[in-house]
Amino acid sequence: MASELEQIKGPVSAELKAFEKHFKDSMKSSVPLLDKITYYIVQKKGKQVRPILVFLCARICGNINESTNVAASLIELLHTATLVHDDVVDDSYERRGFFSINALWKNKIAVLVGDFLLSKGLLVALETKNYNHLQTLSTAVKQMSEGELLQIEKARKLDIDQAIYFEIIRQKTASLIAAACSSGASSTTEDPVLIKKMWDFGEKIGIAFQIKDDLFDYGDDDIGKPRGIDIKEKKMTLPLIFALQNATKSEKNKIINYIKTDSTNEAKVKEVITFVKEKGGLEYAHNMMLKYQAEALDILKTLPANDSRDSLEKLVYFFTTRKN
Repeated sequence: MASELEQIKGPVSAELKAFEKHFKDSMKSSVPLLDKITYYIVQKKGKQVRPILVFLCARICGNINESTNVAASLIELLHTATLVHDDVVDDSYERRGFFSINALWKNKIAVLVGDFLLSKGLLVALETKNYNHLQTLSTAVKQMSEGELLQIEKARKLDIDQAIYFEIIRQKTASLIAAACSSGASSTTEDPVLIKKMWDFGEKIGIAFQIKDDLFDYGDDDIGKPRGIDIKEKKMTLPLIFALQNATKSEKNKIINYIKTDSTNEAKVKEVITFVKEKGGLEYAHNMMLKYQAEALDILKTLPANDSRDSLEKLVYFFTTRKN
């Protein structure tokens, strides 16, 4: 996987290497505890898919410049802030195979660190007068918050249909990926049509990415994540929604009752997983993922053919074939 991503990064590898210093500098603080925690965050960084998207989308639209670095820093700071806050909300003590911030420094400090990262992201944009980036990312954070709250609200009633599901993942997951693509584009072009096109591209791959994530909950591959975790958290994902739509009333009532009252019972969780598989939920979700993948690739075909476009195409496939 690492070598696959290295190949994808190819056209912008030098710029991404230079960006690492830019990102570290953007996290600096005069408070020793904060510096210690942000150093830990930098050491445990993930695949950096979002900065890769920023730089590739910037390069396909023009010449990479300082505004591109600002966009990538802003994206990573806000993304990291949301992850830190998510771990507090989910009471999670592990992130990317390492201890989460709240596991090491407790919830109060983790919330404050998330707030610090969020404010640093906003200041990076303001201090460099990159107001377009600020608008794009503020829109994404608003949508992410609304999507998460909508999911929590619906989880209580378990009344999510496909339209609501797609609205949740468009806001919760796809908006930040769309923001990465469009802010990268806006750093190198002022063409509103092209910038919007890159937002739409990011939204499509973001939705495909989330459906792939939903499928992991029912899969057989070893992905380092417990099976049925979405079911235990009462999350209505696409495979389950489709299966319930194609069930008899008694089957539907039984499965919903399991999720409402017995979602931590391993035997009942396994029964829900079997039910989803037998009703064709996995196949349907997989086909929907491929639909959004195809729509993203169709957008790419309208852009100039070059090595950056080739890398973006590979990244689309990477999103939908990844193992974790």
